[in-house]
Amino acid sequence: MKFHIIIPARFASGRLPGKMLLEIAGKPLIQRVFERALHCGAESVTIATDDERIQEVARAFGANVCMTDIRHPNGTDRLSEAVEILNLPQDAIVVNIQGDEPLFPIEAIKTVAKGLFDNNAACMSTLCTPIRNHEEVLNPNCVKVVCDKQGFALYFSRAPIPYNRDSNRNSNSNPIFELNFNANFEIESERMKFIYYRHLGLYAYRVSTLKKYRSWERSPLECIESLEQLRILWHGEKIHVSCVDEPLPPGVDTKADLEHVCGIFSNKMMDLI
Repeated sequence: MKFHIIIPARFASGRLPGKMLLEIAGKPLIQRVFERALHCGAESVTIATDDERIQEVARAFGANVCMTDIRHPNGTDRLSEAVEILNLPQDAIVVNIQGDEPLFPIEAIKTVAKGLFDNNAACMSTLCTPIRNHEEVLNPNCVKVVCDKQGFALYFSRAPIPYNRDSNRNSNSNPIFELNFNANFEIESERMKFIYYRHLGLYAYRVSTLKKYRSWERSPLECIESLEQLRILWHGEKIHVSCVDEPLPPGVDTKADLEHVCGIFSNKMMDLI
């Protein structure tokens, strides 16, 4: 199984400006992500940035870097320019690792790449994990996904999906987890062991899809939900969703996140991978 990794890394950040260059146990955040990505078995690892300061630091620690436009609205758009610059083949698979997630599980990268490698009908793949508590289902920051029995996404939403029509009939329980299936309904899929699934924001794409993505108009669903993957579904393409047991570790969005991750690296010696 062959794939490439691209790490989008922009300098601007509303909650933690310049976070890509902030230190985690003696190394910049972006270097921590890059060095971990090298252990995933990819054919190449590239940092796609919009800032010369990140480019300079990344090249100093030996990374391959490509400069992209500062105006990209999301990471997928940035990747779409990067694959053009890198001249990757149309059928190549690219995994997007966020530049602020230095704790990502290496096996998750391999799983999302394999999800696309094994499913020729899909143009993109991603991950999900079962939701086991009522609060997460109702939390709009927890994106939910529903799939068909073959593991292809039907929809992503910040709302509780699927919606349990009978959820208000018994106010003494948490009926959001209680589906009253018809007696003739047969559970054919392992996915039905759980009702709700949280989408995990890790993606693999075919290069041909990334090249089309920039030319596709933004969809109303993408805009109202603020979920870029809905553009793929809107234009009639398939997204394969692999299920993993646990959520991805936290990224670095705030100063508190940075301090938390610094502690993990110091205590667990993450340099050893």
